[in-house]
Amino acid sequence: MPPLSVVIIARDEADRLPEAIRSVGFADEILVLDSGSADDTVAVARALGVRVIETDWPGHVAQKNRGLRDAEHAWVLSIDADERVSPALAASIIAVMAQEPAMAGFEIPRRNHYLGHPLRAGGWYPDRRLRLVRRDTARWVGVDPHDRLEVDGPTARLDGDLDHHPYRDAAEHVATIDRYTRRFVEVTDARACWWDVALRPPWRFVRGYLLQGGFVDGGAGLRVAWMGARYTALKWRRLWQAQRRDGSQRGCDGS
Repeated sequence: MPPLSVVIIARDEADRLPEAIRSVGFADEILVLDSGSADDTVAVARALGVRVIETDWPGHVAQKNRGLRDAEHAWVLSIDADERVSPALAASIIAVMAQEPAMAGFEIPRRNHYLGHPLRAGGWYPDRRLRLVRRDTARWVGVDPHDRLEVDGPTARLDGDLDHHPYRDAAEHVATIDRYTRRFVEVTDARACWWDVALRPPWRFVRGYLLQGGFVDGGAGLRVAWMGARYTALKWRRLWQAQRRDGSQRGCDGS
């Protein structure tokens, strides 16, 4: 079985990091990249016997590419501090690695949990992500904060879930929406028109809650669909307002 590195990026994750680390105890190396935590993240990681690199924060994509570069082994599993490898996924990874795979990477189904409720639909499951890769074929791409892995070569799918707990509470969800929508305005090349502001939010809700079956998750599914619509409304409204402030709204009204 070829040796495996696990890379975790973290900042102020002392409360969630231990579960993430324990879930990948089968790996040959666990590397945590900490970007200036004000809590005990670094001490917690070192107490659990993993390798820690303390860095600045260049952004999600650049930081995760650092992790690929600094990992010791040819195969790398990338997870976040709010994710846990389930026992079924761990068994699947061990089994496929024992076969010395010819693939360049493997997609993993991610099960998102919303405030304690595992989501089964609404576009939140199976939410497959490429996370197990042969390092020399892989790179992180995308526009912060929405990163993704790419590989040169064939990929396959693994069984077992990567459990994702993105929000500690509702307030953290609201704060994340605020942060991500501000970042969207800073980095996007998109243009906002009145119909983006008016039509995208209700469509986001209808798609997630009705067309993608979010209603099967009960109250959690309703809340997630509503917050998704809130996120969509805020990001397009903020982009619209930014364009109006700098006089770049031309083109949306036929002028």
